[in-house]
Amino acid sequence: MLSRIDLRDQDLSARELLAVVPRADVNVGDALAVVEPIIEDVRVRGEAALRELGERFDGVVPPHLRVPAEEISRALETLDPAVREGLEEAIDRVGRFHRATVPPPVDVELADGATVSQRWIPVGRVGLYVPGGLAVYPSSVVMNVVTAQAAGVPSIAVTSPPQREFGGLPHPTILAACALLGVAEVYAVGGAQAIAMLAHGVEGLCDPVDVITGPGNVYVAAAKRAVNGLVGIDSEAGPTEIAVIADRTANARYVAADLLSQAEHDPMAGSVLITDSPELAEDVERELGALADATRHLARTKEALTGRQSAVILTSGIDQSVAVADAYGAEHLEIHTADAREVAGRIRNAGAIFIGEHSPVPLGDYLAGSNHVLPTGGTARFASGLGVTAFLKAVSYIDYSADALAAVGEKVVALAEAEDLPAHGAAIRARLEG
Repeated sequence: MLSRIDLRDQDLSARELLAVVPRADVNVGDALAVVEPIIEDVRVRGEAALRELGERFDGVVPPHLRVPAEEISRALETLDPAVREGLEEAIDRVGRFHRATVPPPVDVELADGATVSQRWIPVGRVGLYVPGGLAVYPSSVVMNVVTAQAAGVPSIAVTSPPQREFGGLPHPTILAACALLGVAEVYAVGGAQAIAMLAHGVEGLCDPVDVITGPGNVYVAAAKRAVNGLVGIDSEAGPTEIAVIADRTANARYVAADLLSQAEHDPMAGSVLITDSPELAEDVERELGALADATRHLARTKEALTGRQSAVILTSGIDQSVAVADAYGAEHLEIHTADAREVAGRIRNAGAIFIGEHSPVPLGDYLAGSNHVLPTGGTARFASGLGVTAFLKAVSYIDYSADALAAVGEKVVALAEAEDLPAHGAAIRARLEG
């Protein structure tokens, strides 16, 4: 089912590894040409454009673009108790972890009377996108909202595509998750038009936001790229992906089940096994075939597993497995080896690392406490998963006394003259000379 890439006995450079690891064929740049007119239409025509675009792309005209409060409350009242219990546990764990990651203030006294401080200040308003499409993602409500709340953001808007089967409202489980989190501002708007609404605002409906976060399809990613700079964004999330580093000690059924768990998301999802054990690779392939045949979403799962973005990569040993994993830069990286913690400590590039056979990716998708909004497509080489700092700004405070300024004033003047900025120096001298 999975293609094979055999790297045994090959000494490849980092550049060569980047060229051979499997990738989904996704081009956000191509989607820009589609989304830019949509963004401009929403900017100019506002609500009328949102309604027309909802009908065109979602097959329904929402009766209310902003979801009425009673619909949010009703969704919580009718929520399956077991689902509610799971969401409440997720909210608690994700909240406890993310509150602990808020950076503390810093005060540094550089000399007598010379203090520089840093404070992390939350942005005023955020827009959080929750996808619809092939699955329902109340977990994405939790990951985005809880993190923004932990950062101290005072104004939060959630938007999710209208669903024809629910009368033009977002999925009721998404609304119920918003209710549990106390989010009252929810919109039945999806796709690039939702990103446009959040970035530009719509008169009488939605105020513009400062930051937009949340995963979506390629058109959502392209829209986020288009408005980046007008607002802040977290990332351009692509199709989900999992890589597993495994050795001969790994449980083949566990590995196969975890590879399958991400493949059911999307036909473009990537599932990659990195192993130095051909025997394990065979066992995983056998287990994967049996599990895939029994899965509910057989068509899209098989398309994902047989696509160019999924593969078994055979390596000559753990050192090469680590090098391959770093080149791939997986959104989710599982370690199934005899010394999983040690191997995890050697990894440089991954969105999140799941250590050992009892820390599977689906745990992180819901309530491990970590965030499931993670960098995809190899961007883990330079990007992080969603965290509180996505909603915080680091602001410096400079507090010098007259004596502290006098102690370094002539040095500042010298540097200003070296840069041919005499007015800079004059501003210092005005104080030195009284």
